[in-house]
Amino acid sequence: MSSLTTICFQKLLAASSPSPLKSLIAATPRSLYSSRPAPLTLRSFSFSATSSTMGDVAVDSAMDAVQRRLMFEDECILVDENDRVVGHDNKYNCHLMEKIEAENLLHRAFSVFLFNSKNELLLQQRSATKVTFPLVWTNTCCSHPLYRESELIEENALGARNAAQRKLLDELGIPAEDVPVDQFIPLGRMLYKAPSDGKWGEHELDYLLFIVRDVSVHPNPDEVADVKYVNKDELKELLRKADAGEEGLKLSPWFRLVVDNFLFKWWDHVEKGTLKEAADMKTIHKLA
Repeated sequence: MSSLTTICFQKLLAASSPSPLKSLIAATPRSLYSSRPAPLTLRSFSFSATSSTMGDVAVDSAMDAVQRRLMFEDECILVDENDRVVGHDNKYNCHLMEKIEAENLLHRAFSVFLFNSKNELLLQQRSATKVTFPLVWTNTCCSHPLYRESELIEENALGARNAAQRKLLDELGIPAEDVPVDQFIPLGRMLYKAPSDGKWGEHELDYLLFIVRDVSVHPNPDEVADVKYVNKDELKELLRKADAGEEGLKLSPWFRLVVDNFLFKWWDHVEKGTLKEAADMKTIHKLA
């Protein structure tokens, strides 16, 4: 390219507001061009690990902008089935069923069950723009500790508790002072795999966190379509409707696993004020 042509191209680029090239650069997730090295003691996973990823980005261009940003910027913690950290990868790769199946990708997650002073459980309906399990009803908040110092702390599940406080604010607008980190009670861990559709799914080692607090709730519409408090009988009615296929009501698979295996006996402890007696963080429950 001649120097005159180069100068003309640069002027054209500077005058464009915004240019297609600038828009492409602005829309490119940081993880595409990040040069931050992964710790040498861990398996290193990168955005370029899958040759079809660039094609996937084009196919997923209709994905909600907020969800797309989170998919590529958030780095999940990869673990083995004994919950030992083995690496990290972005949310996009961690939720692709083809990678889950081919590489047995397993990441840490947490599920918050928040009760008010009436012993009612706060549920949320996931937004329609969520990539996995849109519009399903689930427990109060479900997300992932990220690959960052504050959320990698394993002692007393502090990393998961820090992440839970962060996401309760992000998703439900619950201020941090309403949900102090030391008020979360880790009750157990479960490992499960569940497809969302033909492309997406979950393979998680999930920390189950309970908390009893009266909170201020201001749902983020990018994350949450609806919320409601339920008592035991109202939850049982939701289960009946979901099983019967009434009103198109669906429950998330991880919530249903907790309901079927733990929730009602733990709810008894909520009512008695004896939640800590139910805790078992040594066992990893492998559930279908």
